[in-house]
Amino acid sequence: MASEKITVESLPSLLENDTRVKLAGVDVDGILRGKLVSKTKFLSIAASGFGFCSVIFGWDMHDQTYMRELSISNAENGYRDILAVPDLDSFRRIPWEHNVPFFLVSFFDPDTKAPLSACPRGLLKSQLDKLSAKGYGAMAGAEYEFYQFKNPDPNSSSPAAFLRDNPPHQLPSLTEGMFGYSLTRTVHNQEYFYDVFDTCAAFKCDIEGWHTESGPGVFEAALEFGDILGMADRASLFKYVVKSVGTRHGITPCFMAKPKHGLPGNSGHMHVSLVDSSGKNLLARETPEENPQWKDIAGLSDLGRHFLAGILEGLPDIMPILAPTINSYKRLVENFWAPVTVSWGLEHRAASIRLIAPPTSKASATRFEIRVPGADTNPHFVLAAILGLGWRGVERKLAIPCPPLAADQSIGGAGDQGQRLAKSLKDATQRFTSKDSIAREVLGDEFVDHFGGTRENEVRLFDEAVTDWEMKRYIETV
Repeated sequence: MASEKITVESLPSLLENDTRVKLAGVDVDGILRGKLVSKTKFLSIAASGFGFCSVIFGWDMHDQTYMRELSISNAENGYRDILAVPDLDSFRRIPWEHNVPFFLVSFFDPDTKAPLSACPRGLLKSQLDKLSAKGYGAMAGAEYEFYQFKNPDPNSSSPAAFLRDNPPHQLPSLTEGMFGYSLTRTVHNQEYFYDVFDTCAAFKCDIEGWHTESGPGVFEAALEFGDILGMADRASLFKYVVKSVGTRHGITPCFMAKPKHGLPGNSGHMHVSLVDSSGKNLLARETPEENPQWKDIAGLSDLGRHFLAGILEGLPDIMPILAPTINSYKRLVENFWAPVTVSWGLEHRAASIRLIAPPTSKASATRFEIRVPGADTNPHFVLAAILGLGWRGVERKLAIPCPPLAADQSIGGAGDQGQRLAKSLKDATQRFTSKDSIAREVLGDEFVDHFGGTRENEVRLFDEAVTDWEMKRYIETV
Protein backbone atom coordinates (compact mmCIF):
# COMPACT_ATOMS: atom_id res chain seq x y z
CA MET A 1 0.00 0.00 0.00
CA ALA A 2 1.37 3.43 -0.93
CA SER A 3 2.21 5.71 1.96
CA GLU A 4 -0.07 8.69 2.59
CA LYS A 5 0.93 11.95 0.94
CA ILE A 6 2.72 14.29 3.33
CA THR A 7 1.08 17.67 3.79
CA VAL A 8 1.96 20.73 5.85
CA GLU A 9 -0.90 19.76 8.19
CA SER A 10 0.50 16.25 8.72
CA LEU A 11 4.05 17.41 9.51
CA PRO A 12 3.59 17.90 13.28
CA SER A 13 2.45 14.29 13.60
CA LEU A 14 5.16 13.01 11.27
CA LEU A 15 7.89 14.82 13.24
CA GLU A 16 6.31 14.34 16.68
CA ASN A 17 9.40 12.75 18.22
CA ASP A 18 11.98 14.90 16.42
CA THR A 19 13.69 18.11 17.47
CA ARG A 20 15.60 18.95 14.30
CA VAL A 21 15.39 18.65 10.51
CA LYS A 22 18.05 18.66 7.80
CA LEU A 23 17.41 20.54 4.56
CA ALA A 24 19.47 20.57 1.36
CA GLY A 25 19.34 21.87 -2.19
CA VAL A 26 21.42 21.01 -5.24
CA ASP A 27 23.89 23.48 -6.76
CA VAL A 28 25.09 23.64 -10.38
CA ASP A 29 27.89 21.13 -9.72
CA GLY A 30 25.38 18.62 -8.35
CA ILE A 31 26.62 19.16 -4.79
CA LEU A 32 24.15 19.15 -1.91
CA ARG A 33 24.20 22.42 0.05
CA GLY A 34 22.16 22.51 3.22
CA LYS A 35 21.72 23.08 6.91
CA LEU A 36 20.24 21.67 10.11
CA VAL A 37 17.28 23.59 11.56
CA SER A 38 15.08 23.18 14.59
CA LYS A 39 11.74 21.48 14.16
CA THR A 40 10.04 24.71 15.22
CA LYS A 41 11.83 26.62 12.49
CA PHE A 42 11.03 23.98 9.88
CA LEU A 43 7.32 23.90 10.70
CA SER A 44 7.19 27.67 10.36
CA ILE A 45 8.70 27.69 6.84
CA ALA A 46 7.49 24.37 5.41
CA ALA A 47 4.73 26.00 3.37
CA SER A 48 6.16 29.41 2.50
CA GLY A 49 9.87 28.62 2.20
CA PHE A 50 12.81 30.47 3.70
CA GLY A 51 15.75 32.62 2.70
CA PHE A 52 18.85 30.76 1.51
CA CYS A 53 22.05 32.60 0.62
CA SER A 54 22.33 32.84 -3.17
CA VAL A 55 26.12 32.53 -2.98
CA ILE A 56 25.76 28.79 -3.63
CA PHE A 57 25.06 29.94 -7.20
CA GLY A 58 27.83 32.53 -7.05
CA TRP A 59 30.80 30.36 -6.17
CA ASP A 60 32.43 27.17 -7.38
CA MET A 61 32.74 23.76 -5.74
CA HIS A 62 35.53 25.07 -3.49
CA ASP A 63 33.55 28.13 -2.37
CA GLN A 64 35.56 30.56 -4.49
CA THR A 65 33.42 33.25 -6.09
CA TYR A 66 33.44 33.21 -9.87
CA MET A 67 36.04 35.44 -11.50
CA ARG A 68 33.31 36.93 -13.69
CA GLU A 69 30.32 37.49 -11.47
CA LEU A 70 27.03 36.10 -12.74
CA SER A 71 23.56 37.58 -12.49
CA ILE A 72 22.00 35.35 -9.85
CA SER A 73 24.45 36.07 -7.05
CA ASN A 74 27.11 38.77 -7.03
CA ALA A 75 28.62 41.63 -5.05
CA GLU A 76 26.27 44.16 -6.65
CA ASN A 77 23.14 42.43 -5.35
CA GLY A 78 24.88 41.67 -2.05
CA TYR A 79 24.73 37.92 -2.57
CA ARG A 80 21.11 38.28 -1.56
CA ASP A 81 18.88 35.50 -0.35
CA ILE A 82 16.89 33.37 -2.74
CA LEU A 83 13.75 31.49 -1.74
CA ALA A 84 14.14 27.83 -0.77
CA VAL A 85 10.92 25.80 -0.59
CA PRO A 86 10.96 22.30 0.95
CA ASP A 87 9.61 19.48 -1.18
CA LEU A 88 7.57 17.43 1.27
CA ASP A 89 7.47 14.49 -1.15
CA SER A 90 11.26 14.17 -0.76
CA PHE A 91 11.00 13.21 2.92
CA ARG A 92 13.30 10.50 4.19
CA ARG A 93 15.43 9.93 7.30
CA ILE A 94 19.21 9.86 7.39
CA PRO A 95 20.08 6.48 8.95
CA TRP A 96 23.72 7.34 9.69
CA GLU A 97 22.75 10.60 11.45
CA HIS A 98 20.38 9.42 14.18
CA ASN A 99 17.50 9.12 11.67
CA VAL A 100 17.18 12.89 11.45
CA PRO A 101 14.36 13.91 9.05
CA PHE A 102 15.59 15.14 5.67
CA PHE A 103 13.93 17.17 2.91
CA LEU A 104 15.20 18.48 -0.41
CA VAL A 105 14.43 22.07 -1.37
CA SER A 106 13.93 23.83 -4.69
CA PHE A 107 15.07 27.40 -5.29
CA PHE A 108 12.93 30.32 -6.50
CA ASP A 109 13.45 33.97 -7.35
CA PRO A 110 12.45 35.94 -4.24
CA ASP A 111 10.78 38.70 -6.27
CA THR A 112 8.90 36.84 -8.99
CA LYS A 113 8.53 33.53 -7.12
CA ALA A 114 9.41 31.83 -10.42
CA PRO A 115 11.79 28.83 -10.37
CA LEU A 116 15.40 29.99 -10.28
CA SER A 117 16.85 29.49 -13.75
CA ALA A 118 19.92 27.65 -12.43
CA CYS A 119 18.06 25.48 -9.91
CA PRO A 120 18.71 21.88 -11.03
CA ARG A 121 15.41 20.54 -9.69
CA GLY A 122 13.48 23.42 -11.22
CA LEU A 123 15.14 23.05 -14.62
CA LEU A 124 14.22 19.38 -14.83
CA LYS A 125 10.65 20.04 -13.74
CA SER A 126 10.25 22.74 -16.39
CA GLN A 127 11.26 20.26 -19.09
CA LEU A 128 8.93 17.60 -17.75
CA ASP A 129 6.06 20.10 -17.71
CA LYS A 130 6.27 20.30 -21.52
CA LEU A 131 5.52 16.57 -21.72
CA SER A 132 2.94 16.67 -18.95
CA ALA A 133 0.94 19.23 -20.91
CA LYS A 134 0.51 16.56 -23.59
CA GLY A 135 -0.38 13.83 -21.11
CA TYR A 136 3.07 12.20 -21.19
CA GLY A 137 5.55 11.36 -18.47
CA ALA A 138 9.14 10.17 -18.32
CA MET A 139 10.96 7.41 -16.48
CA ALA A 140 14.67 7.16 -15.83
CA GLY A 141 17.44 5.05 -14.36
CA ALA A 142 21.00 5.90 -13.41
CA GLU A 143 24.26 3.94 -13.32
CA TYR A 144 27.41 5.18 -11.61
CA GLU A 145 30.94 3.82 -11.70
CA PHE A 146 33.39 5.12 -9.11
CA TYR A 147 36.80 4.38 -7.68
CA GLN A 148 37.41 3.67 -3.99
CA PHE A 149 40.63 4.67 -2.21
CA LYS A 150 41.74 3.54 1.23
CA ASN A 151 42.91 6.05 3.80
CA PRO A 152 46.23 4.50 4.93
CA ASP A 153 46.20 6.47 8.18
CA PRO A 154 44.00 4.46 10.58
CA ASN A 155 44.00 7.34 13.07
CA SER A 156 42.48 9.80 10.62
CA SER A 157 38.73 9.85 10.03
CA SER A 158 38.94 12.70 7.56
CA PRO A 159 39.62 11.88 3.91
CA ALA A 160 39.81 15.62 3.23
CA ALA A 161 42.67 16.04 5.70
CA PHE A 162 44.62 13.18 4.18
CA LEU A 163 44.08 14.52 0.66
CA ARG A 164 45.29 17.91 1.84
CA ASP A 165 48.55 16.52 3.19
CA ASN A 166 49.32 13.79 0.65
CA PRO A 167 49.42 13.54 -3.15
CA PRO A 168 46.08 12.07 -4.29
CA HIS A 169 47.77 9.82 -6.84
CA GLN A 170 49.47 7.98 -3.99
CA LEU A 171 46.20 6.90 -2.39
CA PRO A 172 46.05 3.09 -2.38
CA SER A 173 43.10 1.56 -4.21
CA LEU A 174 40.56 -0.45 -2.26
CA THR A 175 41.58 -3.49 -4.33
CA GLU A 176 44.30 -3.97 -6.92
CA GLY A 177 44.08 -5.02 -10.54
CA MET A 178 41.18 -5.51 -12.95
CA PHE A 179 38.37 -7.85 -11.92
CA GLY A 180 34.92 -6.82 -13.08
CA TYR A 181 31.85 -8.67 -11.79
CA SER A 182 33.97 -10.42 -9.19
CA LEU A 183 32.22 -12.36 -6.43
CA THR A 184 35.39 -12.65 -4.36
CA ARG A 185 36.67 -9.07 -4.43
CA THR A 186 33.65 -7.82 -2.49
CA VAL A 187 34.45 -10.33 0.28
CA HIS A 188 37.61 -8.33 1.00
CA ASN A 189 35.62 -5.24 2.00
CA GLN A 190 32.23 -6.78 2.60
CA GLU A 191 31.25 -4.59 5.55
CA TYR A 192 31.61 -1.47 3.39
CA PHE A 193 30.07 -3.17 0.34
CA TYR A 194 26.92 -4.25 2.15
CA ASP A 195 26.76 -1.08 4.24
CA VAL A 196 26.43 1.00 1.06
CA PHE A 197 23.72 -1.27 -0.32
CA ASP A 198 21.69 -1.39 2.89
CA THR A 199 22.08 2.30 3.69
CA CYS A 200 20.86 3.26 0.22
CA ALA A 201 17.73 1.19 0.85
CA ALA A 202 17.18 2.83 4.23
CA PHE A 203 17.64 6.28 2.65
CA LYS A 204 15.17 5.61 -0.20
CA CYS A 205 17.68 5.58 -3.03
CA ASP A 206 17.67 1.83 -3.57
CA ILE A 207 20.33 0.05 -5.59
CA GLU A 208 19.07 -2.39 -8.22
CA GLY A 209 22.46 -3.88 -9.09
CA TRP A 210 25.82 -3.53 -7.31
CA HIS A 211 29.12 -5.08 -8.44
CA THR A 212 32.82 -4.58 -9.05
CA GLU A 213 33.77 -2.90 -12.32
CA SER A 214 36.92 -3.34 -14.36
CA GLY A 215 39.48 -1.25 -12.53
CA PRO A 216 41.36 -1.17 -9.23
CA GLY A 217 38.84 -0.53 -6.47
CA VAL A 218 36.04 0.33 -8.90
CA PHE A 219 32.38 -0.42 -8.16
CA GLU A 220 29.28 0.18 -10.26
CA ALA A 221 25.78 0.80 -8.96
CA ALA A 222 22.57 0.75 -10.98
CA LEU A 223 19.85 2.60 -9.08
CA GLU A 224 16.26 1.40 -9.21
CA PHE A 225 14.44 3.14 -12.05
CA GLY A 226 11.46 5.38 -11.45
CA ASP A 227 9.88 8.68 -12.43
CA ILE A 228 12.46 11.06 -13.83
CA LEU A 229 12.20 13.73 -11.11
CA GLY A 230 12.60 11.21 -8.32
CA MET A 231 15.43 9.50 -10.20
CA ALA A 232 17.45 12.70 -10.42
CA ASP A 233 16.99 13.31 -6.70
CA ARG A 234 18.01 9.77 -5.81
CA ALA A 235 21.06 9.95 -8.06
CA SER A 236 22.24 13.05 -6.19
CA LEU A 237 21.50 11.46 -2.83
CA PHE A 238 23.33 8.28 -3.81
CA LYS A 239 26.65 10.13 -3.83
CA TYR A 240 25.79 11.58 -0.43
CA VAL A 241 25.22 8.07 0.93
CA VAL A 242 28.40 6.59 -0.53
CA LYS A 243 30.62 9.41 0.71
CA SER A 244 29.06 9.32 4.17
CA VAL A 245 29.35 5.54 4.48
CA GLY A 246 32.88 5.66 3.10
CA THR A 247 33.95 8.03 5.85
CA ARG A 248 32.92 5.48 8.47
CA HIS A 249 35.10 2.84 6.82
CA GLY A 250 38.15 4.99 6.10
CA ILE A 251 37.38 4.89 2.37
CA THR A 252 37.30 7.81 -0.07
CA PRO A 253 34.90 7.22 -3.00
CA CYS A 254 35.91 9.11 -6.14
CA PHE A 255 33.38 10.15 -8.80
CA MET A 256 35.89 11.94 -11.02
CA ALA A 257 35.41 11.05 -14.67
CA LYS A 258 39.03 9.90 -15.06
CA PRO A 259 40.94 9.38 -11.80
CA LYS A 260 43.71 7.17 -13.22
CA HIS A 261 45.85 7.53 -16.32
CA GLY A 262 45.73 4.51 -18.63
CA LEU A 263 42.58 3.04 -17.11
CA PRO A 264 38.88 3.37 -18.01
CA GLY A 265 37.05 6.30 -16.50
CA ASN A 266 33.90 6.55 -14.42
CA SER A 267 30.66 6.71 -16.38
CA GLY A 268 27.30 8.07 -15.27
CA HIS A 269 24.97 6.49 -17.82
CA MET A 270 21.33 7.62 -17.81
CA HIS A 271 18.37 5.55 -19.08
CA VAL A 272 15.30 7.45 -20.29
CA SER A 273 11.88 6.37 -21.56
CA LEU A 274 8.52 8.04 -22.16
CA VAL A 275 5.18 6.81 -20.81
CA ASP A 276 1.53 7.77 -21.03
CA SER A 277 -0.73 8.53 -18.09
CA SER A 278 -1.29 4.82 -17.45
CA GLY A 279 2.45 4.08 -17.42
CA LYS A 280 2.52 2.44 -20.86
CA ASN A 281 5.88 2.67 -22.62
CA LEU A 282 5.56 5.03 -25.61
CA LEU A 283 8.92 4.26 -27.20
CA ALA A 284 7.93 0.70 -28.11
CA ARG A 285 6.24 0.01 -31.46
CA GLU A 286 2.98 -1.92 -31.25
CA THR A 287 4.14 -4.25 -34.03
CA PRO A 288 7.77 -4.31 -35.24
CA GLU A 289 8.12 -2.72 -38.66
CA GLU A 290 8.91 -5.25 -41.38
CA ASN A 291 11.04 -3.02 -43.60
CA PRO A 292 12.39 -0.14 -41.52
CA GLN A 293 15.05 2.28 -42.73
CA TRP A 294 17.45 0.41 -40.43
CA LYS A 295 16.74 -2.86 -38.66
CA ASP A 296 17.85 -1.28 -35.36
CA ILE A 297 14.63 0.78 -35.21
CA ALA A 298 12.17 -1.95 -36.18
CA GLY A 299 10.76 -2.00 -32.66
CA LEU A 300 10.98 1.77 -32.01
CA SER A 301 7.83 3.89 -32.26
CA ASP A 302 7.58 7.01 -34.44
CA LEU A 303 7.60 9.11 -31.28
CA GLY A 304 10.71 7.27 -30.15
CA ARG A 305 12.43 7.89 -33.48
CA HIS A 306 11.75 11.62 -33.27
CA PHE A 307 12.92 11.66 -29.65
CA LEU A 308 16.16 9.91 -30.61
CA ALA A 309 16.67 12.33 -33.50
CA GLY A 310 16.30 15.29 -31.16
CA ILE A 311 18.94 13.97 -28.78
CA LEU A 312 21.38 13.22 -31.58
CA GLU A 313 20.96 16.62 -33.23
CA GLY A 314 21.46 18.53 -29.99
CA LEU A 315 24.13 16.36 -28.36
CA PRO A 316 27.15 18.48 -29.39
CA ASP A 317 25.47 21.63 -28.00
CA ILE A 318 24.97 20.29 -24.45
CA MET A 319 28.40 18.79 -23.86
CA PRO A 320 29.27 20.97 -20.82
CA ILE A 321 26.29 19.35 -19.08
CA LEU A 322 27.35 15.81 -20.01
CA ALA A 323 31.06 16.51 -19.38
CA PRO A 324 31.20 19.43 -16.92
CA THR A 325 34.81 19.44 -15.73
CA ILE A 326 38.29 19.71 -17.20
CA ASN A 327 38.85 16.10 -16.20
CA SER A 328 35.68 14.91 -17.99
CA TYR A 329 37.40 15.04 -21.35
CA LYS A 330 40.20 12.74 -20.21
CA ARG A 331 37.52 10.01 -20.15
CA LEU A 332 36.07 10.84 -23.56
CA VAL A 333 38.94 9.51 -25.65
CA GLU A 334 39.12 6.72 -28.20
CA ASN A 335 39.50 3.10 -27.14
CA PHE A 336 38.57 3.52 -23.47
CA TRP A 337 34.95 2.32 -23.43
CA ALA A 338 33.57 5.84 -23.75
CA PRO A 339 31.65 7.28 -26.75
CA VAL A 340 33.31 10.15 -28.60
CA THR A 341 30.96 10.76 -31.55
CA VAL A 342 27.32 11.57 -32.23
CA SER A 343 26.22 7.97 -32.67
CA TRP A 344 23.59 5.41 -31.78
CA GLY A 345 22.80 1.75 -32.22
CA LEU A 346 20.62 -1.09 -30.98
CA GLU A 347 22.35 -2.59 -27.94
CA HIS A 348 25.60 -0.94 -29.04
CA ARG A 349 27.96 0.01 -26.21
CA ALA A 350 30.28 1.97 -28.50
CA ALA A 351 27.51 4.46 -29.26
CA SER A 352 26.62 7.70 -27.52
CA ILE A 353 23.01 6.53 -27.44
CA ARG A 354 22.39 2.84 -26.89
CA LEU A 355 18.88 1.86 -27.93
CA ILE A 356 17.50 -0.91 -25.74
CA ALA A 357 14.47 -2.38 -27.51
CA PRO A 358 13.03 -5.56 -29.07
CA PRO A 359 14.18 -8.06 -30.11
CA THR A 360 16.88 -7.95 -27.41
CA SER A 361 14.63 -6.48 -24.70
CA LYS A 362 11.00 -6.50 -23.64
CA ALA A 363 8.89 -3.90 -25.42
CA SER A 364 7.81 -2.49 -22.06
CA ALA A 365 11.47 -1.81 -21.22
CA THR A 366 12.28 0.10 -24.43
CA ARG A 367 14.54 3.01 -23.57
CA PHE A 368 17.58 5.06 -24.49
CA GLU A 369 20.81 4.71 -22.54
CA ILE A 370 22.73 7.99 -22.75
CA ARG A 371 26.35 6.87 -22.47
CA VAL A 372 28.24 10.16 -22.78
CA PRO A 373 27.81 11.46 -19.19
CA GLY A 374 30.46 10.69 -16.61
CA ALA A 375 30.00 10.09 -12.90
CA ASP A 376 30.97 13.74 -12.31
CA THR A 377 27.74 15.11 -13.80
CA ASN A 378 24.75 16.81 -12.22
CA PRO A 379 21.93 14.26 -12.82
CA HIS A 380 19.19 16.90 -12.82
CA PHE A 381 20.91 18.85 -15.60
CA VAL A 382 21.69 15.71 -17.62
CA LEU A 383 18.10 14.48 -17.52
CA ALA A 384 16.70 17.96 -18.16
CA ALA A 385 18.89 18.37 -21.24
CA ILE A 386 18.08 14.91 -22.61
CA LEU A 387 14.36 15.41 -22.05
CA GLY A 388 14.47 18.86 -23.63
CA LEU A 389 16.39 17.72 -26.71
CA GLY A 390 14.25 14.64 -27.19
CA TRP A 391 11.01 16.58 -26.90
CA ARG A 392 12.30 19.15 -29.38
CA GLY A 393 12.76 16.26 -31.79
CA VAL A 394 9.17 15.14 -31.19
CA GLU A 395 7.72 18.61 -31.69
CA ARG A 396 9.70 19.15 -34.90
CA LYS A 397 9.23 15.56 -36.10
CA LEU A 398 12.97 15.34 -36.71
CA ALA A 399 14.44 12.44 -38.66
CA ILE A 400 17.33 10.41 -37.26
CA PRO A 401 20.36 12.21 -38.72
CA CYS A 402 22.81 9.32 -39.03
CA PRO A 403 22.72 5.54 -39.49
CA PRO A 404 23.34 3.22 -36.52
CA LEU A 405 26.85 2.09 -35.73
CA ALA A 406 27.83 -1.11 -37.45
CA ALA A 407 27.77 -4.22 -35.33
CA ASP A 408 31.54 -4.55 -35.62
CA GLN A 409 32.26 -0.94 -34.63
CA SER A 410 34.96 -1.04 -31.95
CA ILE A 411 34.29 0.09 -28.40
CA GLY A 412 35.37 3.70 -27.98
CA GLY A 413 36.55 4.04 -31.58
CA ALA A 414 35.56 7.22 -33.39
CA GLY A 415 34.69 5.34 -36.56
CA ASP A 416 33.37 7.14 -39.62
CA GLN A 417 29.80 7.77 -38.46
CA GLY A 418 28.74 10.91 -36.64
CA GLN A 419 30.69 14.04 -35.80
CA ARG A 420 33.36 14.05 -33.09
CA LEU A 421 32.16 15.47 -29.80
CA ALA A 422 34.10 18.27 -28.11
CA LYS A 423 37.57 17.36 -26.90
CA SER A 424 37.79 19.99 -24.15
CA LEU A 425 35.56 21.90 -21.76
CA LYS A 426 36.64 25.15 -23.42
CA ASP A 427 35.45 24.05 -26.87
CA ALA A 428 32.29 22.51 -25.43
CA THR A 429 31.40 25.69 -23.54
CA GLN A 430 31.95 27.92 -26.55
CA ARG A 431 29.47 25.86 -28.55
CA PHE A 432 27.03 25.61 -25.61
CA THR A 433 26.92 29.42 -25.19
CA SER A 434 26.93 30.38 -28.89
CA LYS A 435 23.98 32.46 -30.07
CA ASP A 436 22.56 29.69 -32.24
CA SER A 437 23.09 26.89 -29.71
CA ILE A 438 20.25 24.38 -29.46
CA ALA A 439 20.90 24.49 -25.70
CA ARG A 440 19.59 28.07 -25.67
CA GLU A 441 16.46 27.03 -27.55
CA VAL A 442 15.74 24.12 -25.21
CA LEU A 443 16.99 25.29 -21.80
CA GLY A 444 16.69 29.07 -22.10
CA ASP A 445 19.15 31.95 -22.25
CA GLU A 446 19.24 32.60 -18.50
CA PHE A 447 20.32 29.06 -17.70
CA VAL A 448 22.83 28.83 -20.54
CA ASP A 449 24.41 32.16 -19.62
CA HIS A 450 24.72 31.17 -15.98
CA PHE A 451 25.94 27.62 -16.40
CA GLY A 452 28.16 28.61 -19.30
CA GLY A 453 29.71 31.26 -17.07
CA THR A 454 30.46 28.70 -14.38
CA ARG A 455 32.22 26.48 -16.93
CA GLU A 456 34.22 29.43 -18.29
CA ASN A 457 35.39 29.97 -14.72
CA GLU A 458 36.52 26.34 -14.53
CA VAL A 459 38.44 26.69 -17.79
CA ARG A 460 40.16 29.88 -16.67
CA LEU A 461 41.25 28.32 -13.38
CA PHE A 462 42.79 25.42 -15.27
CA ASP A 463 44.47 27.71 -17.80
CA GLU A 464 46.25 29.41 -14.90
CA ALA A 465 47.16 26.17 -13.09
CA VAL A 466 50.63 24.61 -13.09
CA THR A 467 50.14 20.85 -13.09
CA ASP A 468 52.29 18.01 -11.76
CA TRP A 469 52.73 16.83 -15.36
CA GLU A 470 54.32 20.14 -16.33
CA MET A 471 56.67 20.12 -13.37
CA LYS A 472 57.79 16.54 -13.98
CA ARG A 473 58.31 17.13 -17.70
CA TYR A 474 60.04 20.50 -17.64
CA ILE A 475 61.61 21.14 -14.23
CA GLU A 476 65.01 19.78 -15.23
CA THR A 477 65.14 19.60 -18.99
CA VAL A 478 64.13 23.01 -20.33
